[in-house]
This record gives sequence, C-alpha cells and structure tokens, in this order.
Amino acid sequence: MKYKAIISDLDGTLLNSNHRVSEYTKSIVRKVIDRGIHFFIATGRHHKDIDYIRNDLKLDSIFITSNGCRVHDSNKNKLLGYDIEEDIVKGLLDLKVDENIHKNFYQEDKWFVEKENRWLDEFTKESNFLYEIVDFNNFENLIATKFFFLSEDHESLVKLQDRIEKMYPNRLNVAFSLINCLEIMPKGISKGHAIEKVLEKHNIKPQEAIAFGDGLNDLEMLKTVGKGYIMGNAHDKLIHALPDHDIIKPNTEEGLAKKLEELFL
Repeated sequence: MKYKAIISDLDGTLLNSNHRVSEYTKSIVRKVIDRGIHFFIATGRHHKDIDYIRNDLKLDSIFITSNGCRVHDSNKNKLLGYDIEEDIVKGLLDLKVDENIHKNFYQEDKWFVEKENRWLDEFTKESNFLYEIVDFNNFENLIATKFFFLSEDHESLVKLQDRIEKMYPNRLNVAFSLINCLEIMPKGISKGHAIEKVLEKHNIKPQEAIAFGDGLNDLEMLKTVGKGYIMGNAHDKLIHALPDHDIIKPNTEEGLAKKLEELFL
C-alpha cells in the first residue's frame, strides 16, 4: 500500500518529554512532506495552543484539535465545529467533584477554569495559550467546545468517568487523553470522525493513511486509518483495545520519526 497521508497525535507521540518536536523528528517530517505525503496533526489541545508546533514544523495543512471538535485550515479558518449541548455543559459545571480534580473547558478561543493549576504550566509555557479563572457558579454562556477534568489521582477520574457516562447515557464521547486528563466531547465526535472528513476533502481513502497515537482519545483515529501505530508509552487500555496494532518505540526514543524513516525514506 502506498500511503498518502500521516496523522499524528501530539503529547506522548510527536512531542518529546519536554513537549517539543526534536530536531531529528522535524527533519524526518520535512523530508516526508517533501515527498508529497500529507501530514496532519490531530490533538486534544486547543487550536491556539499549537501555533508554535505549526511554526516549528513549517506545516501548511489542516489541523484537527479538541479531539475532533474543531478543524481549521492553514489560515486558521474554521472548517468544522461541534459543541457540547448546553444542558450538559450546565450539568458539568454544577457537578460536585473531589478537591483534587480541576474542571476545564474550551469555548471558541477561550479556556476557562475555576481555580489555578500549576501543573499546566509545563504544557502552556511554549504556546502562551493561558486559561482564565472564572466563577463557574455565575457562568451564563453555556457553550463548550470541549470539557476536561485534570487530576494526579487517576482512579478518581475513572470513577468520575463512570458517573458522567451514567448521567448522560449515549450523549457524550468520554475518553482519557493522558492518564491524568479525562476529556468530554459530543457523542460521535472524535479524532477518527474528523479524520474521515479531512481525508475526504483531500480525496484520500482512509486505507491510504497511517496514524500514530498513545491515548484512548486516539482509539477511533487508529481504527479509522489503513494502519495505526501505537506508541510504546501508550495507555495500557489502548493497547488492550487494539491487540492487532503494532507497537513502536516510545516518544522519548523518537518512535514516530523512526517509523516514518523506515516507511518512507
């Protein structure tokens, strides 16, 4: 199979442990693109949070962000947009959670939280896309692109996932992007759904694409394409969910770039 497109997750996949693209990875990605292969980013991050990566790689392509809730072209024009229903947003804002759990949500070009979270500094120091602290009890604009919960206690997020899925059966896509990040999207919306739309726009069949990911929010994406590669640092549940998928070296060993070099160069 001659592959025409590559889709890559960011954190834990394309990015190293410092949340940057290594010089070696940049070099390989540029060489692959120069051979006429499309290279797309599909991430849970906000579209404003990845400009520095776009510039780093000199990418002139469509970006899939917020786990498929937003798709923007190279000029940052919105091509696709999906939002969580207002009654669900209100319910999530009102939801009582443990003190160690941080609520977050995106609303177009904004990121709102109810309290400071220093852990996020390492993710935002490069992009300078910063959250705003607001009072959720008096928040009236009940629109959200994506809702997510952060906690260093994974088990508390697992219990929260079960609560939310029981509160809104068959109305949401709830998945872990990282072990400490539980993400909430509208039902049916995922990286995989967005990728189908993007590939169709480029007249590329899903089986003509490959994808790389490490989190459960990459599940649909890895199943959608012709060949999905799981990073060696991937979530155990992702590996168990896709037993027939190849596992490559972790992001700390530049597994994605090495696989691209093997396949295309």
